[in-house]
Amino acid sequence: MSIETSWVISTNDLENRLNEKPLSKDLLIIDMTKESDYQEAHIPGAIFLDYAKIVKHAPPVVGMLPDPQQFSETLSNLGISPESYIVAYDDEGGGKAARFMWTMEIAGHKKMSLLDGGIHAWLSDKKPLSNKTPDIKQSQYPVSFNDLTTVADADYIMAHLNQPNFCVLDTRSESEFTGADKRAARAGHIPGAINLDWQEIKNNKDAQRLKPTEELKKMLTGLGLSQEQEIVTYCHSHHRSALMYIALKSLGYPNIKGYPASWSDWAVRDDKPVEI
Repeated sequence: MSIETSWVISTNDLENRLNEKPLSKDLLIIDMTKESDYQEAHIPGAIFLDYAKIVKHAPPVVGMLPDPQQFSETLSNLGISPESYIVAYDDEGGGKAARFMWTMEIAGHKKMSLLDGGIHAWLSDKKPLSNKTPDIKQSQYPVSFNDLTTVADADYIMAHLNQPNFCVLDTRSESEFTGADKRAARAGHIPGAINLDWQEIKNNKDAQRLKPTEELKKMLTGLGLSQEQEIVTYCHSHHRSALMYIALKSLGYPNIKGYPASWSDWAVRDDKPVEI
């Protein structure tokens, strides 16, 4: 029986799936919280994944795509197969889990969801917890990053900046966007970028869940964003902006790309302009 999936899943929907008899053998829950927190308590059946294993760093550039072979080993060691239905969550409302999902999409994975609000929402809703580490049956998950339709690099962005239906969405804080907070070789933002702090799409009074669909759509429309545009999301390393990517996907935006390494990459490229 095939599993129907959506980009974002609620705590109730995940609990219902966990209560299905028999439990789907394809369901695999990935925990990207702190390892110490995972050991203390996690969603029943969840497998821990260290965020450091899904990104590659070459300081000052951080947050690049991982090496395909290394990523393949990571997935195989977790027992993930191309048939797995992945539900990913973290302890920050979705940045780490969303980055994992975006990387999986590039690897060609089809079935996955982000747990809305992550562990904060699960705890808030008083859902069941476990401290048992599940047995893992190692798999074989070959990885190649051949389909880069959801990836934008600095040259791609530069070539499209002045096109009418192209938009760059900066999900960093306002102080990073304006250059007041300098965290890379240069301060500021990509020329013409629109700023929407990733925290603004979450409801921190509701366990860091995404804000309601209509509220998000109104927010995006107010910024001049439409589903007819090609939108590239970025932050400092494509961590915060990965959540924006998944949120846009869940809202039906069809043409979204993420910029791995993001501002940490753009800032070191002297041939790329900066706006403050």
